[in-house]
Amino acid sequence: MSHGEEIKYREIITKAVCGKGKKYSKEHHVVKTPHKPSSILGCWIINHKYEADRKGDSVEIAGFYDINIWYSYEDNTKTEVTTENVQYKEYVPLTMRDKEVMSDDFDVIARTIKQPNTLEASIGDKDREVRVEVEREFAAEIVGETKVCIQIHPDAEDHDYEDIKWDEQVSDEELKEIDTDFLGGKHDYKD
Repeated sequence: MSHGEEIKYREIITKAVCGKGKKYSKEHHVVKTPHKPSSILGCWIINHKYEADRKGDSVEIAGFYDINIWYSYEDNTKTEVTTENVQYKEYVPLTMRDKEVMSDDFDVIARTIKQPNTLEASIGDKDREVRVEVEREFAAEIVGETKVCIQIHPDAEDHDYEDIKWDEQVSDEELKEIDTDFLGGKHDYKD
């Protein structure tokens, strides 16, 4: 760029990630069983569903899942599986908030990095209770309209195209003449 040349800028309005965050958490649940457990044989979490919404500088994730506990009872002579639906709310704080956001209309994107998973299931202190420790992790982003400023270089050349021989390329007229039904119709194939 020469000394007297004017630097030009252009503002572009685009959708971009304006804030994002991640949160790992552990939570304890107490599940009541129909019988007094003798031992815990297994515990797993299924049917996880959630929705996300922006709440100030955080994303609120509201969801639920089923905790299934397989346990023995009556001195380990019988087994049963009990299921309990658990609801939760998680708040993921946002960082990297964009100051040039054009409106308050945001798309909220949330995904699980770690699905709810049982860390430990143990017989509780009270009769017919099982304590379940669950871990989960979420990532969240908000996408909104924002303004970016770019510098314009009208005389800049894209070096990716320097070695192309343009006179050897197919012209627009030649492209129009290509038979696009070259595989259709009747063909005689011989072995």
